Order: sequence, then structure tokens, then C-alpha cells
Amino acid sequence: MEEEKRYGTFEEFWPFYVREHQHKATRILHFVGTTAAVATFATGLLLRKKWMMLVAPVLGYGPAWISHFFIEKNRPATFKYPLWSLRADFVMWKKIVTGQMDAEVERVLREHAEKVAAGATSGATSEKPSDGPAEQAPQAPQAPQPVQAGGAGGVN
Repeated sequence: MEEEKRYGTFEEFWPFYVREHQHKATRILHFVGTTAAVATFATGLLLRKKWMMLVAPVLGYGPAWISHFFIEKNRPATFKYPLWSLRADFVMWKKIVTGQMDAEVERVLREHAEKVAAGATSGATSEKPSDGPAEQAPQAPQAPQPVQAGGAGGVN
């Protein structure tokens, strides 16, 4: 579970949000919920059905919160950061649609691990804000690493 910290900007909040959505199943449930909520709200608006607009948040938050409680085993960021969490849901939705979210999770987790390792070796405890959701320049592919005999392979 992530440390309790107040974030001053969305760019500081984004890496926290990504770390709270490490499991692909969580991101899929968020994507389904966000899509259902937006579609239901838009349909309700077009058909002038208030009940559809009222049920839309339940369709969005229901799957998302279930994923946090049962998959991630953490508390949804919505409880502490409702507006930034909503914004981040849409940033994540777009990155899923464009095929960028898995790489974003890997990048944020790698940078966080490097920061924690650097803090452990230097004794530093302050955390510098990470890169936000801005698009990253493509990186050159890395050479494949040799597989050791008897290795289990990396499955998420």
C-alpha cells in the first residue's frame, strides 16, 4: 500500500495513481466501468432520462472499487483525491485505448524503485515529483536477456 502523502499537483499525483493500479485486471475493470459510465450518462442526457445519469457513477465506480478492494487490496484514490482521481481515470482510459498504459505502469514502477533504492543508499526521505502523464519519447528496444536454466518466467 502506498504512503499517505498530500500531492500539490496532478503531475505529482499521477505516479501515485499508476502505482495504485499495478494489476492489469484492475485497469481493465476501470476501463469497463469508465466506458459504461460515460455511455450511460451520454445516453441519459440524449434521451433525457435522469435515472440513467444518476446510475452512471455507480456503473463507473462499482467495478473500479471492487478491483481496488479485491485485486489491488488498497483504498481507492477517489476517497482522498476525487477530482484528480477522476481526471486520472480518463488519462488511463486514453492510454489503454492507445496501447500506452502497460508501458506507463512499467515506467512509473521502475522510476519509483530507483527512487526508493537511491533514498535507501543516501538516507534521503523526501520525494521529488515524478513525470506526469505527458507522453514519453519512444525508447530504443532493449536486447533480450539470457534465460537461466530453471527460471520461472515473468507472469503478472
